[in-house]
Amino acid sequence: MMIEERFLLAKDRIKEIKGETGLRPEFQEFFVKTAGFLELIMENYAFIMDGGLEKSPVEELKERNYRLYEDILPENYGKSYGNPRVCAELFGKEYGQLLCFLYAELRSLIPFIFERRLSDMVIRMELFLEIYGSFVCEQEESGELPEREALRDILYFYVSDYTREATEQKIRDMVVPESDFALRIIESDLTDCRYLYYFGEYVTDNEVETWKHLNTLSEETLQKMADTYTEGYRIGFEVGNKDITRKKTVNIRYCLGFEPVIKRAVDNFGKIGLRPTIYRAASSILQGRGMSRVGYYGAVPNKQYDFDHKDDQALVFDRKLMQVHLEALKEGYEKYKKEAAVFGGPAVMEIFGEKPVNLEEKPEALHLSGEQQKLMVEYMSASGELVNQYIKGEERSFTIIAFPVPEIGEDFSAIFDETIKLNTLDYALYQRMQQVIIDTLDKGKYVIVKGMNGNRTNLKVMLHPLENPDKQTNFENCVADVNIPVGEVFTSPILAGTEGILHVSRVYLRELEFKNLSLTFEDGMVTDYDCGNFEDREQNRKLIRDNVLFHHDSVPLGEFAIGTNTTAYVMARKYGIEDKLPILIAEKTGPHFAVGDTCYSHAEDVAVCNPDGKEIIARDNECSLKRKDKDASAYFNCHTDITIPYDELGEVSVVTHDEEVIPVIVEGRFALAGCEELNGPLIG
Repeated sequence: MMIEERFLLAKDRIKEIKGETGLRPEFQEFFVKTAGFLELIMENYAFIMDGGLEKSPVEELKERNYRLYEDILPENYGKSYGNPRVCAELFGKEYGQLLCFLYAELRSLIPFIFERRLSDMVIRMELFLEIYGSFVCEQEESGELPEREALRDILYFYVSDYTREATEQKIRDMVVPESDFALRIIESDLTDCRYLYYFGEYVTDNEVETWKHLNTLSEETLQKMADTYTEGYRIGFEVGNKDITRKKTVNIRYCLGFEPVIKRAVDNFGKIGLRPTIYRAASSILQGRGMSRVGYYGAVPNKQYDFDHKDDQALVFDRKLMQVHLEALKEGYEKYKKEAAVFGGPAVMEIFGEKPVNLEEKPEALHLSGEQQKLMVEYMSASGELVNQYIKGEERSFTIIAFPVPEIGEDFSAIFDETIKLNTLDYALYQRMQQVIIDTLDKGKYVIVKGMNGNRTNLKVMLHPLENPDKQTNFENCVADVNIPVGEVFTSPILAGTEGILHVSRVYLRELEFKNLSLTFEDGMVTDYDCGNFEDREQNRKLIRDNVLFHHDSVPLGEFAIGTNTTAYVMARKYGIEDKLPILIAEKTGPHFAVGDTCYSHAEDVAVCNPDGKEIIARDNECSLKRKDKDASAYFNCHTDITIPYDELGEVSVVTHDEEVIPVIVEGRFALAGCEELNGPLIG
């Protein structure tokens, strides 16, 4: 049957549901209201197909956009079927989780109607009708509810049956420039904010005001922003000793409202021979929907909704399905292996300044079991290795830059201007001062890091021995390439002998706040962890295990770095936005430690040199070296930076092989001759 026929049949059947009765009232209401949402989807699809986006006034586009997302907005979430607590109260936990899962998957229809992906619409409409039909048939036959396992099987086989198609499409969107839905909008007329509603993402005043602010900037400033972004990407290949001329595509990831800059960045990339792929952040369980948005996206309607559904795969994930996912990845990359080979990696434009949200861990939501967590670790390792076969780590690069959004507060304009300056600080000046720090650290056997003002950090970090100090170094002199803005020196420590406690009083990691986070290390591996978010210690540990260790029993200390961007630190204190800075900037505002893989993950064998010509030899640790034996435990597929701010930093000292102690930072101030300018912003 043609996909158009299936669509019409499903559409007609869904319209009939609102007039039907027979199920238990609470279940009948679920299907009637959800059918109403699907009718809204179909009405908007007809509107789009008829050219309504281009013909209608912006007020109508705004109203339509709101109606598509209103059900899960915070003010309505207490009655939404997208809320697992609501579904558990109405249907019981077991049926509630199934129907909440279904409802979340149906909400992924929104982007598909804008992209006119009819087959993706049809399979979700048919899934809804199959679940509804199970309830109707069982009611007619026995007067009872269908078995939970029978319903789970329907959802399981939906995921299993359509994973291959979704995975292939996801790979295509990433490596094939012809998938140009977003690019066509970006290259259109951006002088009217109505274009923001063409994407199908949720649009708020935040995105509109961002667009308005960018339109107040001069052409010179907009071009400067784009140049900093694209040059960072190009230089990343250069300093990483990778040949950018072998690459043909770059993946652009950003948040709506920044199109005036992205449009200029597309032109810049074209001049260096790179065509963009710009794909949407995942909205469906088939695409790997989770807490983090990877791709382009609009406003987040409700972060609690995202958090509640981050583990939805727990309903279906098992070893058989894991194998389906891996086979789908293999088949997809094999189909597009030529395109994957010339894919350069992502260029990411992040945002910061959104209001923090206190997220609640709900027992009614789906959560991975212990066995599923182990499977997920196994899957992430296997999929990471598979992707690296087609998009080789030693040949790809990336860049990340960040800008504030209006939600940051009344100082938005000033903060935006300061961020532009921050992103374009004197490259050469920082390079010179950071070389002084590196030359000192290279004298050491290990580094001591201690906290103050209530910070309990007390760490010993072991450094690799330098066989030829005239030609070798432990630390990379990182200025403004892959990680913009300037400001850090970093290394991959030796794990053996690295020990102690890392503590921060408050830190935001992937939009989650951690209070009094502490990690204990022995031989470079996390052996204990805790935080102060909850009264119950086990809740604290679960929060860390899920969102810092990513379900691993332990992870290594993959990176030790000293952030030197005191200008960023002072800007954050000046405007009171420390809790709103992205990791990208926050990691430059003090020493930071990354748990997980090293910064050179999957590219350890590529020789990397500093501007002084010395090769950085600290690219491996005892875990990553296992790759040489094809050991799957070599990589952890995570890397989480945790920064100690200067005002909590008592000491960073290097201890030489002769046990001489050389202070690098003392009570939050740089102590080395030649680095005095770094203290300038700190002392006003």
